[in-house]
Amino acid sequence: MLSALTQLLVFQLAGEVLARGLNLPVPGPVLGMLFLFVTLLLRGGPDESLQSTSSGLLQHLSLLFVPAGTGIMIHLHRVADEWLPLLVSLVVSTLATLVVTAGVMRLCQRRLPAGEEAS
Repeated sequence: MLSALTQLLVFQLAGEVLARGLNLPVPGPVLGMLFLFVTLLLRGGPDESLQSTSSGLLQHLSLLFVPAGTGIMIHLHRVADEWLPLLVSLVVSTLATLVVTAGVMRLCQRRLPAGEEAS
C-alpha cells in the first residue's frame, strides 16, 4: 500500500512541477493523472497493489470533500456576494455535461453492430 501511495504522489508531484515550471494553465494533479494514465497504458494496467490502494481511496472519497465543505462555510460571505455567477456556471456546466454525455452515448451506439446491446 505504501508503494502504491508513493507512486500516486510521485505522479502528482511530477505534474505539479511541470505545471508550475512551465507556467501551464492546467492544474498539476491533472497532469499527474495524465502521466499515470499513459504509464498504465504502457504497462498494460495497474498492478495489484495500485489497484487495491486506489479502490480503498475511492471507497472513502467522500471524506476528501470535507475540507472543501469547510472552506465554503468559512467563505460563505463570498458565496453570498457572488451567488449569481456561481449559479449560472453550475447550470451551464451541468447542461454542457449532459449534452456531451448524450453525444458520446449516441456515438457509442452507432459503433455497436445492429441488434447488439451493451452489457
